[in-house]
Amino acid sequence: MPALAAREPADLVPLGKTNFMAENDITRQPIQNGKSRLAVHRFPGGGGLVWCVASAPDTTKDLAGQIHDVLAAIDALLVAGGTTRSRIVKAEVVVTDHDRKPDFDAIWREWIPAGCGPVRSFVESRMPDGDLVEVIATAVLPAEA
Repeated sequence: MPALAAREPADLVPLGKTNFMAENDITRQPIQNGKSRLAVHRFPGGGGLVWCVASAPDTTKDLAGQIHDVLAAIDALLVAGGTTRSRIVKAEVVVTDHDRKPDFDAIWREWIPAGCGPVRSFVESRMPDGDLVEVIATAVLPAEA
């Protein structure tokens, strides 16, 4: 597969008559293998979106321990991106055992602020050995950010 070419000014996507989206309006916190754990897109004029992903740093913990670690990591990533868990609009939860959904839900309900529940999916998937849960979140940046 050929490498993707760098975007040239002529390839910019127009936003109205004077604003253009460019690569510098997206910041990323990269990790290995061409992935990022955090990406932030700022809209012209303020606000934007934050995407982040976390899995447990200690895979020797049980599911509850991993959930707490993952949600703490999501908190830290959201703050690094300029927002908080109360502004999450979408969450994707991946687990190795769908039957453990009630266990996840109990911890999630304690973590997510009342009235701020995002659109959320919960799916079972194979994951690397020891990983029991991964969370991918999309949050909105405040307009003044």
